[in-house]
Amino acid sequence: MAKIRTKDWLYLFALLALGLFLTGWTIVAYVMLLINVRDIASIFVNVSTTILILFLVVLMMRYLLLLWASYRQHRESISFSDRERADFTPTVSVLVPAYNEGPGIEGAIQSLLDLDYPEYEVVVINDGSADDTFERAQKWAGRHERVNVVVLDTGRNVGKAEALNLGIARSRGEIVVCMDADSRLEPQSIRRGVAHFLDPEVSAVAGNVKVVNRNSMLTRMQALEYLEGLNLVRRAQGYFQCVNIIPGPMGFFRRHVLQEIGGYESDTFAEDCDLTVKLLSLNKRINYEPEAISWTEAPETIGGLITQRYRWTRGILQSIRKHKYDLFHVRRAGFINSIVLWYMLFEAIAWPMMNIFGNIFFLAVTAWYGAVHLLILWWMILLLLDMIAALHTVSMEEEELSLVFYSIPYRLFFIFAVDVAKMLSTLEEFFGVRMTWGHVERRGRIMQKETG
Repeated sequence: MAKIRTKDWLYLFALLALGLFLTGWTIVAYVMLLINVRDIASIFVNVSTTILILFLVVLMMRYLLLLWASYRQHRESISFSDRERADFTPTVSVLVPAYNEGPGIEGAIQSLLDLDYPEYEVVVINDGSADDTFERAQKWAGRHERVNVVVLDTGRNVGKAEALNLGIARSRGEIVVCMDADSRLEPQSIRRGVAHFLDPEVSAVAGNVKVVNRNSMLTRMQALEYLEGLNLVRRAQGYFQCVNIIPGPMGFFRRHVLQEIGGYESDTFAEDCDLTVKLLSLNKRINYEPEAISWTEAPETIGGLITQRYRWTRGILQSIRKHKYDLFHVRRAGFINSIVLWYMLFEAIAWPMMNIFGNIFFLAVTAWYGAVHLLILWWMILLLLDMIAALHTVSMEEEELSLVFYSIPYRLFFIFAVDVAKMLSTLEEFFGVRMTWGHVERRGRIMQKETG
């Protein structure tokens, strides 16, 4: 972590002033509302309102910390010179597990041949596909100028985790890059991500995943969510070198660290999260690289979105339950990593359930007592926090400014629907309801973009 400069202090003071303003406004508004709705004699209503208002204050502190830490990470990323990146070129293996990716696998391999890196290998692992994925990929096997393409076959469908383990065992690079077959990397991604391994303490690096199909309100809200809800958090955690989920579409690892921890495991529905938690529990340092960009296709239907988030949540909970003892093993994981593990529980369980309760509670109070001001206060504070975070992140990412305006439907409808899916998946995980992988329909938007 670099030395804090004058501009950073000014930014910190601005955030603190904003935090004090929002907190003061919330408390004053709450007191005034209580004065105006004295006819609400219910102890349950008043206690619940107090708890939710205090929870809003906690959320404000969370947002301000994320804004500050992500800003610091952004400044450090800018100060990291291109010369340092150019002079560090360890051997790299890009692993591409593929299951029934016949229509797009050749385009994926073709795109990987154009990455900005001196010399590397691409390892495609066909995971027992029922289509012609293996045959199509096999056409590209061999040397392509500075890139060597290797095509492996698991023989049967063993799952993404085991397919990646096969790739790790058969590849040769010092740095292993894992991605999804239906994702596409920006040309500078490898060079930018690999540069973090100049620090010998860094074990892994999380990439920046962005939504490619921004063709509807639903997918544009997901594009905003990836920036504000996922990448903002990764930026902030990256400042402390403790990113809690290395995304499947883009992750960098030291080979010997993967071998040390036994690679991926297939006993959860989120092998990426499970691997990251294992790294954190062993006090490994995990960075974030905003310029290592992987484009992915987001679900274009509500059903597809709910299926995806249901699987994500259950996978995260399975990983946390699997490593539950590490939550209390501070000496092994380290203080900051332990906090991050607990933060995962907050994000997966506490925050979604409090948001659902808050919305339902204030809607009920409005209906029964006419205290619409309480509902407006709840929504306005959350919406303001979302818009500030969105503007902050969009500016750092140099993204479309129009995405900021999607904060309104994002807060009023999108987050609530996703949180309901999280809550239901949490309940099913708690009661041990059996689940399957499900299927999120892909419409080939990345291929359409490449050919368009």
